[in-house]
Amino acid sequence: MKATIYDVAKEAGVSIATVSLVINGKGKISEERREEIRQIMVRMGYKPSMIATALTGKKTYAFGLLVPDISNPFFAEIARAVEDEGQRHGYSVFICSTDNKDEKARHYAALLQQKNVDGVIISTGMKELSVLNPLLQGGVPVALLAREFPSVAVPSVVVDDYAGGAAAAEHLISLGHSRLAVLAEQESISSSRERVRGFRQTAEAAGVFLEPLFVVSCGHKDGKDRAMELLQMKDRPTAIFCCNDLLAIGALRAAKEMGMRIPQDCSIIGFDDTVLASVTDPPLTTIAQPIEQMGQKAVQLLVRQIGQPGEEAERIVLPPSLTIRQSAAVPSNDSRYNHLDEKTSG
Repeated sequence: MKATIYDVAKEAGVSIATVSLVINGKGKISEERREEIRQIMVRMGYKPSMIATALTGKKTYAFGLLVPDISNPFFAEIARAVEDEGQRHGYSVFICSTDNKDEKARHYAALLQQKNVDGVIISTGMKELSVLNPLLQGGVPVALLAREFPSVAVPSVVVDDYAGGAAAAEHLISLGHSRLAVLAEQESISSSRERVRGFRQTAEAAGVFLEPLFVVSCGHKDGKDRAMELLQMKDRPTAIFCCNDLLAIGALRAAKEMGMRIPQDCSIIGFDDTVLASVTDPPLTTIAQPIEQMGQKAVQLLVRQIGQPGEEAERIVLPPSLTIRQSAAVPSNDSRYNHLDEKTSG
């Protein structure tokens, strides 16, 4: 039987009015007591009626999450972290995949407004920031996750993408690589730009310069084809830095289809450290993002903004880390590698 507000009040040992105050973020109730009542609501499966609360202008205890593609393991893990933390605070989450397309983001933003959500977490790329205007002008709290738009003053949670790119370059150069390539995401994606910038500047500081043809932008579905083009060049790179794990998996597939061994004939480094990184063949060396922590902090920032509108926007930057597995090693000059050079140059 579905739990009611009466059941929650009885379980918590408080009045119905107190539960209502917690639901609507009002009243002089300690945060500890509020959290206790929220946990009882979650445990009992109690959800305030969204229709009723929307009609009265009160909280719906729901927010939206815009991601590029829920089938991407990184965003699937982000969504799970956001959903878990949202539930801990008594919120339901609407997850919307935009494919990094402004028209889809605009559609979902309008739809979420119609549903009177309490806020929206943005974790998708945008070419036109005007997509956010209806939300911001309508007073809908917004938080950014794994994305940054410097001209928009809203709370944000990001990883230090520059440092992640720098760590990838340092690792490859320490192994002895000097012909480096990059598979990047779309130029409109701020995180990818920063990863490339960190990789390039760190490499140049060590005296290793990236050839223009060795820096390629593509979608994750094109990673294998673009990597194959790089590996078919006469003076091909000995290592490829990929700005996400899906691109790295595409590069692994390309190398294998060409008969190359990883890492002996080509080293590959990814970015994200999703669940897929540890099950590839070979397991993927990658730059790890603290995905669960990112999702938790984004929800916390949004909930705080919902409860205290007008508070100064906080920017949280979390450190990445290098996870060393088996897809990167010292470059090889064995006979098989030379044979591949002859075959591709002919």
